[in-house]
Amino acid sequence: MKLGILGLPSVGKSTLFNVITKAGVQTANHPFSTIEPNVGIVTVPDARLEKLSKMYSPKKTTPANIEFIDIAGLVSGSVRGGGLGNRFLAYIREVDAIIHTIRCFENENVIHVGSKIDPLSDIETINLELILTDIESLEKKILNVEKLSRGGDSNIKAELMILERVKENLEKDIPIRNMKLGQEEQKIIKPLSLLTAKPVIYVVNISEKDIGKDIMDMKFVQ
Repeated sequence: MKLGILGLPSVGKSTLFNVITKAGVQTANHPFSTIEPNVGIVTVPDARLEKLSKMYSPKKTTPANIEFIDIAGLVSGSVRGGGLGNRFLAYIREVDAIIHTIRCFENENVIHVGSKIDPLSDIETINLELILTDIESLEKKILNVEKLSRGGDSNIKAELMILERVKENLEKDIPIRNMKLGQEEQKIIKPLSLLTAKPVIYVVNISEKDIGKDIMDMKFVQ
């Protein structure tokens, strides 16, 4: 399984990556300290596997591994080359799920690419970039399918209708994972590796002084 750590610049993505993988990659108080993605593989501890291995004595016991990818920060306009460009969006296609890291603490010594700490706005910025990237991918696919549909093949026409419907929903800011797609629709969409189809885990980066507090007492987490 591959998990991509994603978010705006300087929200703690590389710090989270280091905590999980013990990799010790560079972290810095400036945007885009990560340029090329960092990759780390972590073995998943499983007591059940150890017990089974003792019971059956296999020649080899292989635990499950998770590959974590620390992706450079995205900014508004990344899909059009903003920040370090849209090549980082391509790395997201390779992952099975997204770990979206969000800054929820104030610290004047830690740079924020926006004018203020606003987690909801940060989430919307990333979501919009992923949606725009998917719309761009679908537009290219639709052009190709439209050409094929001129032959009158009913299956091709059905595929075109599905692609256009998904694109229309994306234009309403609905990510694919929130669309109620049927089996046939999923079959057509899956090979495109669209970004908003991937599951998302939200990780909130809070201040040390907020550790142990009730969630309702945290200014930016409510």
